Amino acid sequence: MKTWVLTRTAVFTVIVPGTVAGYLPYTLTRDRSWEWPSVLVWCAALPLLALGLTLYLSSAWRFAIDGLGTPAPIDPPRRLVVRGPYRFTRNPMYVAIISVIAGETLIARAPTLAAYALSIFACFFLFVVLYEEPILHAKFGPAYDGYCAVVPRWIPSLISWR
Repeated sequence: MKTWVLTRTAVFTVIVPGTVAGYLPYTLTRDRSWEWPSVLVWCAALPLLALGLTLYLSSAWRFAIDGLGTPAPIDPPRRLVVRGPYRFTRNPMYVAIISVIAGETLIARAPTLAAYALSIFACFFLFVVLYEEPILHAKFGPAYDGYCAVVPRWIPSLISWR
């Protein structure tokens, strides 16, 4: 069962986050003349890229293993996931994707990518507030409400939820 959930999660990851944080930023910047970024830029960008990749993969793993579901809205977790990165922010996958795009923006030095990151964040915000949170509230009730009262939506808390 968990192998099948992990497989579905991997397929979703390649298709959706792979497109949003990989393919689309590439297409937005591929026509630009390329100049190798400075060491300072790399020092700022690499932690964002590493954070984003690590955060996404650990969050997706938690969805599959703890929640028995995937990040796809058509195949969501069956249990409320509150372990791993979900102890610090309610939306670590979205934070991860924005982190990756921010790192790519620094490397490419492309204002287009900065605007793209803001538009993606706006889409994430609307999706979370208008769709995800009402669904999670209806599905998990008081457990989700208690979780929301303690764990911030976007900016990770330094204090973990237990």
